[in-house]
Amino acid sequence: MSSNLSAILYLISGVLFILALRGLSSPETSRQGNFFGIIGMIIAITVTFLSVGNFSSGFIYVLIFLAAGGSIGAFIAYKIPMTAMPELVAGFHSLVGLAAVFVAISAFINPQAFGLGVPGNIKLASLIEMSIGAAVGAITFSGSVIAFLKLQGIMSGAPITFKGQHLLNALLLIIIVILTIYLCVTQSSNLFWILIAISFLIGFLIIIPIGGADMPVVISMLNSYSGWAAAGIGFTLENTALIITGALVGSSGAILSYIMCKGMNRSFFNVILGGFGANEQSLSNQNKEQKPVKSGNADDAAFLMKNASSVIIVPGYGMAVAQAQHALREMVDTLKKNDIKVSYAIHPVAGRMPGHMNVLLAEANVPYDEVFELEEINNDFANADVAFVIGANDVTNPVAKTDPQSPIYGMPVLDVEKCKSVLFVKRSLSPGYAGIDNDLFYKENTLMLFADAKKMTEDITKNL
Repeated sequence: MSSNLSAILYLISGVLFILALRGLSSPETSRQGNFFGIIGMIIAITVTFLSVGNFSSGFIYVLIFLAAGGSIGAFIAYKIPMTAMPELVAGFHSLVGLAAVFVAISAFINPQAFGLGVPGNIKLASLIEMSIGAAVGAITFSGSVIAFLKLQGIMSGAPITFKGQHLLNALLLIIIVILTIYLCVTQSSNLFWILIAISFLIGFLIIIPIGGADMPVVISMLNSYSGWAAAGIGFTLENTALIITGALVGSSGAILSYIMCKGMNRSFFNVILGGFGANEQSLSNQNKEQKPVKSGNADDAAFLMKNASSVIIVPGYGMAVAQAQHALREMVDTLKKNDIKVSYAIHPVAGRMPGHMNVLLAEANVPYDEVFELEEINNDFANADVAFVIGANDVTNPVAKTDPQSPIYGMPVLDVEKCKSVLFVKRSLSPGYAGIDNDLFYKENTLMLFADAKKMTEDITKNL
């Protein structure tokens, strides 16, 4: 295939990737966006194979592994529940980072195969590019592994901090820069391996101090890292499609991270470099047993809803765990038949990843015009009769507005407590992912519904 034709087809795939991102910005066009992304990737892979020219026996192994990897990915995507999607995303980010590291190692050991020179005399620009790609890829891999372990519950979601942590991270980053400079001067293989090892270490260190409440930002941040790692390796391989794709993923991930931080009223650098306080949560949890809690059942909830004129649904991670979105849709349909106005309030960081709740509601075919973001609906809580909180926790906690000592202080939350009545579906009084108690549980207008979210919703629908 001629270089001109390859460039044109790579450009077409790049345009399709841009259209994919545009489509994924809304639940209404997300399926179309996925379709554009799939077509773009098929074109990019096909052009890459045809551009090589000499098909040796080694390509058979490439095709075998491509088929094996594609089959495994398709199987995982088919079987994975929506509750595990954040872990899946973190896992995939780690693989992108590791792939970047492996490509950089291959290019450094055998630069002739990539047209980059010979060992000990690699082109300076290529050496810089592969060093950056390897470092960012290693950081992405180890950071994503820690994020996966925290999300999966294998590792505590609480922040892990120690004295001098920030200083150590800063020192390691400076060492990475110095090693890259010396590597470009000496082209020493020992320096290259040390650079990768330190990059793996710092990826581990920058994620362990980040607490559960900031995990959505971590997911989008690692998404950005994986893109920049791919772009760096794209320059090394002189592959236009990889550069375009990496730049798109890197920049969109960075923008999303900024949006998430803005939605949480947090400094981006504090989230990335800082711990998430753990001392306050133990105090809050000690006091919760002394507070009175009003609990009810499906009959009580149905009675309040039947006599309401407006209901606001606040979905959270508990809804995802119980797979209650379809039962919720059925309950809402029943309420509408009784001429009760229903709307959904979505917090930007509800769940474990950006857009988690939107995807779940779309899965249950909830009309998009009934779903509102925090800024659009927060003023409506004061005029609503009932707020039905199904599994959300930290995003409804009033302490974010009242307690300067709270680790979530300053984070915009849904003003659920302003409703006339609050129905809170939860299995127990356990704290949310941020690890702090929710003051909403103990408000006079709150009725706790201790049960599985799906079963409770189905029972309410029967009573309605």
